[in-house]
Amino acid sequence: MSKHTRRHWLQQQTAQAGLLRFGAPLAPLFAAPVASAEDDKPQPHRLWYRRPADEWVQALPVGNGRLGAMVFGGTHTERLQLNENSFFSGGPYDTTNPKAREGLPKVRELIFAGRYADAEKLANETLLGVPNGQMTYQPLAELLLVFPGLDGVRGYERSLDLDEAVATTRFHAGSATLTREVYASAADQLIVVRLAADKPRWITTDITLNAPHQKTSGGEGNHTLWVAGISPTVRGIEGRLPFECRLQVIARGGKVSARNGGLFVQGADEVFILIAGATGYKRFDDISANPAALNQQTLAAAVARGPEALRETHRADHQQLFQRVAIDLGAGPNGKLPTDERIARFAEGQDPGLAALYLQYARYLLLSCSRPGSRFPANLQGLWNEKTNPSWGSKWTININTEMNYWPAELCNIGETVEPLFAMVEDLAVSGAKVARAMFDAPGWVTFHNTDGWRVAAPTDGAKWGLWPMGGVWLVNTLWESWLFRRDAAVLKRLYPLMKGAAEFQLATLVKDPKSSYMVTSPSVSPENSHPHGSSVCAGPAMDSQLLRDLFAYCAEAARELRTDRPFARDCLAMRDRLPPDRIGKAGQLQEWMEDWDMEAPELQHRHVSHLYAMYPSAQITPEDTPAFAAAARNVMDRRGDDTTGWGIGWRINLWARLKDGEHAYATLNRLLHPSRSYPNLFDAHPPFQIDGNFGGAAGIAEMLLQSHRGRIQLLPALPKAWPAGSISGLCARGGFELAFSWQGGELQALRITSGKNGGSTELRWPGGKLPLKLAAGQTARFERRNGALQRI
Repeated sequence: MSKHTRRHWLQQQTAQAGLLRFGAPLAPLFAAPVASAEDDKPQPHRLWYRRPADEWVQALPVGNGRLGAMVFGGTHTERLQLNENSFFSGGPYDTTNPKAREGLPKVRELIFAGRYADAEKLANETLLGVPNGQMTYQPLAELLLVFPGLDGVRGYERSLDLDEAVATTRFHAGSATLTREVYASAADQLIVVRLAADKPRWITTDITLNAPHQKTSGGEGNHTLWVAGISPTVRGIEGRLPFECRLQVIARGGKVSARNGGLFVQGADEVFILIAGATGYKRFDDISANPAALNQQTLAAAVARGPEALRETHRADHQQLFQRVAIDLGAGPNGKLPTDERIARFAEGQDPGLAALYLQYARYLLLSCSRPGSRFPANLQGLWNEKTNPSWGSKWTININTEMNYWPAELCNIGETVEPLFAMVEDLAVSGAKVARAMFDAPGWVTFHNTDGWRVAAPTDGAKWGLWPMGGVWLVNTLWESWLFRRDAAVLKRLYPLMKGAAEFQLATLVKDPKSSYMVTSPSVSPENSHPHGSSVCAGPAMDSQLLRDLFAYCAEAARELRTDRPFARDCLAMRDRLPPDRIGKAGQLQEWMEDWDMEAPELQHRHVSHLYAMYPSAQITPEDTPAFAAAARNVMDRRGDDTTGWGIGWRINLWARLKDGEHAYATLNRLLHPSRSYPNLFDAHPPFQIDGNFGGAAGIAEMLLQSHRGRIQLLPALPKAWPAGSISGLCARGGFELAFSWQGGELQALRITSGKNGGSTELRWPGGKLPLKLAAGQTARFERRNGALQRI
């Protein structure tokens, strides 16, 4: 059958469900919601809906860290949109601009002369990568299931069980109840679809597999389908990355046959569809893997184990990570509603459980899109993308978004998810070293505000956005959090070379500001913001100095812990002292630039609050230790406002939590859990979808309940009145501690704290009290409120 004939047949088969072509949304199937049997039950770990997904941002995500699917939950037609995290356009390439060495000193000269617009123009001509743009994350394939002859559909419900990591569609048709389940197994590296009914011989379906970039397709026997192809060519970078997606059908009862380029299952009792996907990607400079062979091996191993074993292994693997944290913020009447209705009504204040669900959903998402064994951390959309030309390339923006993805990882007890970020930074240290030498004639490594699957490290997009040489610094500062939380020497040994390389580059390229004699970055930008001199390009923006203060201090601490590189540590600390300090401007604000330009900037309510890095995620500024700077940071927050993009709101929740303003943090959370900033499937709406808002928001909820920095653990530091009673267990604190605690009437009632394998000391603080605490390795301390005071028991 020709591609045209196949498409025509497919359109006929799916007409009543409204699926018209690859990538098109499903049309509504019901004029009104159908009542659910679960209506009267709270849903602490479950998203559920009364109708199928009409569009992608209503579909439910499953993922195993590498493979992902969006499940639409249709009745007559089911669609699974599939992704594989290494599938990027193009192939290995290098964008370093040969004009950079010559252009760099001239750009610096123009900046110091105050000719910022001229500096930006020259930077665009000489410093940006060639081509000036990067490769884009691509959809892998799509599975389509057509179910003929279903009549009398009623009692419909679809759901995503976070504890089981299974998406389920269930409804009645005729005299039978049909159940469809989808999960993505990290243990067995495939996606599994189960089709079942409570009556025999009820499963009849056409199975089709296609892909937007397929070159070939076929089947093997009557149980296997595959599509294969190659990545698209983008911006002149030739598509060279091979891919394959392959499925195998296991039917119990009935008959399976090849039909119209797909498979036809007739009269089965139960059907399992095992889906494998792979590309030729081994490393950013090696695409020699054989995806067909990889898929065949994966499916053969899965078939040998059998569907029941696959399901049980998946459950055990997921739950040993997911079940580490339990949270209860209370229940309300709206907590019994379907998830989309809960979002619409969250501001009514009748559903504290939605915030708890949001935190657990973020943990589920991070486990689904970032797992050990992959070199691909969560990208702008985590793992899930249906577009061949996605917004911002669906890659990694490392001037906030990638780092935000990992804010909840260690705090929310899934530190394993950081492994792919380590792997990507190790790659960038290689490609970034080439850029450091070619552009700056400098040692170490550097990367700018964006990177893609090929680990491009040169500036991109335009000087306004791309000329920010701090991407690598923020990445290693983020990885430093894994050391602070775990106190694991193996983490520090792996991280130290990356930190040292990032610091070596900065030590070699900082230049003296002729007006102040401070050492500054130049050229640079305050991420994505413009100053009032017709440009973004500048020298020494506040965020750069804040990032470097942390980096140089971390390098010195790491060298001391590892007993190495004393001269290098001294150099780092000496340079740290020569960086520009934070400054308070004439309007009482924390300055974004060295000069007091803030009140004259074109966008006074800019979405980025880059210069508040010092307060969160760093702890250079705190209300207790630096009250004047904390007040200046609050001034910025008040002026910028909270009504911004989804991820911008997520950052602001954390900032208000650090200011110990629980009511403002909760009001900002209300903005995030609103239909304008949360899609029906709880994906963050930038808009469009960006997953960083989910992770930033979840980190903010956790920060409202627990903070740990500067040698202190603070319990309930920003507790809002909306959560008067509750409990949480499994959160982690810096220093290697794990905690469980409960509260009532805003007062801490009970606490259990356990130290890691190295033991540790801290100061515990809670509303109305504090005490020093020292625990031996693995030791647990317990406290209860007795006679009006918290006492150790």
